[in-house]
Amino acid sequence: MTLNDIRERVNVFLHPRRDRVLGAFRTLNVFVTLIAFGSLIAYYGYPLESSMAAKLIAVIKGSFAFYILHFAVRWFFDFHPLRFARAHALEAVLMGVLIVEGLSDILTSKVLLGRALDPLGIETIEDWTVWLVQAYFLVVLVIEISDRARSLPRFRLHPATLFILSFLFLIFSGTGLLMLPEMTTDGLGMGFLDALFTSTSATCVTGLMIEDAETFFSHKGHVVLMVLIKLGGLNIIAFGSLIAVLARFGVGVRQHEVIEDFVNRGSILGSRGMLAKVILWSIAIEVVGALVLFIFWPGNLFDSTGDRLFNSFFLSISAFNNAGISLFSGGLADARVASAWLVHWTVTLLVFFGALGMVAVFDLFDQENLRERMRKPWKQIRFATKIALYYSLGLVAFGAISYLMLESGPGGTLDGMGWTGRITTAVFQSATRTSGFNTVDIGGIGTPMLFLLIILMFIGASSSSTGGGIKTSTFAVVISHVVGTIRGRQHPQLFRRSIGPAMRGRAWGILMFFIVGNLIGTFALTLTEPHILDASNRGFLQLLFEQVSALGTVGLSTGITADISAAGRFILIASMIVGRVGTLTVAFAFSQAVVSRNYKYPEGHTMVG
Repeated sequence: MTLNDIRERVNVFLHPRRDRVLGAFRTLNVFVTLIAFGSLIAYYGYPLESSMAAKLIAVIKGSFAFYILHFAVRWFFDFHPLRFARAHALEAVLMGVLIVEGLSDILTSKVLLGRALDPLGIETIEDWTVWLVQAYFLVVLVIEISDRARSLPRFRLHPATLFILSFLFLIFSGTGLLMLPEMTTDGLGMGFLDALFTSTSATCVTGLMIEDAETFFSHKGHVVLMVLIKLGGLNIIAFGSLIAVLARFGVGVRQHEVIEDFVNRGSILGSRGMLAKVILWSIAIEVVGALVLFIFWPGNLFDSTGDRLFNSFFLSISAFNNAGISLFSGGLADARVASAWLVHWTVTLLVFFGALGMVAVFDLFDQENLRERMRKPWKQIRFATKIALYYSLGLVAFGAISYLMLESGPGGTLDGMGWTGRITTAVFQSATRTSGFNTVDIGGIGTPMLFLLIILMFIGASSSSTGGGIKTSTFAVVISHVVGTIRGRQHPQLFRRSIGPAMRGRAWGILMFFIVGNLIGTFALTLTEPHILDASNRGFLQLLFEQVSALGTVGLSTGITADISAAGRFILIASMIVGRVGTLTVAFAFSQAVVSRNYKYPEGHTMVG
């Protein structure tokens, strides 16, 4: 009897039992994952007695044993074990790590990874690995459930609806976590409204903060903020990239299979698919940024290597995702890092590339694209990449030069700095118009520059990026249309390409959406915040600045965020959510194909202007 004959007999024996056993394990997997995650939240969110803590740890370890058993059963019941192992290589490696660490814990009461990194002062690595493993299986569980839901028509959701629901889920999950006692240094947790505001700000990568992130939150609270920033930013990048891809094809969702290519259903971290590429590239950029920050921090700034490494990753993730949240009181204007120019330049570059958009980053730096341009020197970067790159550079240059000219005089925020500090600060504040980081007191900036910052925040970042605003592409199309109209061109031009009526309509629609949103929000704030209007050093401009910052998901503030009333905070929460999901979903709706009608109404004539 040959090996193939043996394998065939085994498959015949397993086939009748396969679906029943795997179905039972899938059902158990739902309960085990949810129970394990609940145990993690209880263990890390509340002060516990040692006996209760031991029970929760036992539940978490038991979930790991179940994951290993589940993987082994899936592999055993697969008709092609070698193909299964290759297709699930990442999960197989993870299972191997869990087995080794489990044996190490049983034999020595210490995991190997913890022992290896103890000399570096990284004391919480075991907690991190536990959360990461559980998060991985939770994501796998969500994808598995969503894959099943696709077969049921009543559960099919429009991608824009799914995007909004995912953001609301993240926001309310973050709200619940930030309310836990262990998340704050006082051991009381945040109140609901403050937690909702902070979670919305972190998830929408805005950066407006009511409390001082450094002193108010514990280390666990800092971890929650970082995770919210990462998940919120990743959601934005993924959906923004999807919009960019759809816009390139110029088709509706139901008329093209591009969404299947984008999400690569069936393999969350597969080698193909745009989503996997977005995840891997964003993580790689953040890791590089963290390592550079780790090197450039001033000496003796942190108590341990672990603190230095954690702060590096937190700031790198916050910068690349344009969140604007740092773990220094006063932001990067804090005296401890106010003159750390290399740190400032690193953050500037991370913010710039985060605001440039992943589609543009892929076009500029993807190895395949670079090789093709080397082989074919005449081949240029794509039209959308030109808009993102050149307009981003132009806005940074305009903002930096304006900042140097307006803030270098007596009493300005650059007064007393050397030229290194002046240039660094001017470029930093111009480039971070999308992120909310500051190296000076924003409340001390003069009115002219404050007004220009409002304009820069209004324009914002590029498409498929984590930044907000109307986007550089919208700004470029509107400007080209205006210039074309003034010059009497029937077909507006941009980088030797004609701008069609559909694209012009999208741009003007998003522009009007943002103008009306800011007008409504600012008007509402004037009704709820009369005490700010009556203050001696504050007024309407500060409220307008706060509103534009919220709707543009920027996070810069003149220092009035903590003084906003409860009603005003709800207005800013709504602005942050609408600013984050509104422009993307409006763009998504406009990107779909319009049904052609072979008729038109008579042209109307009226005076314009």
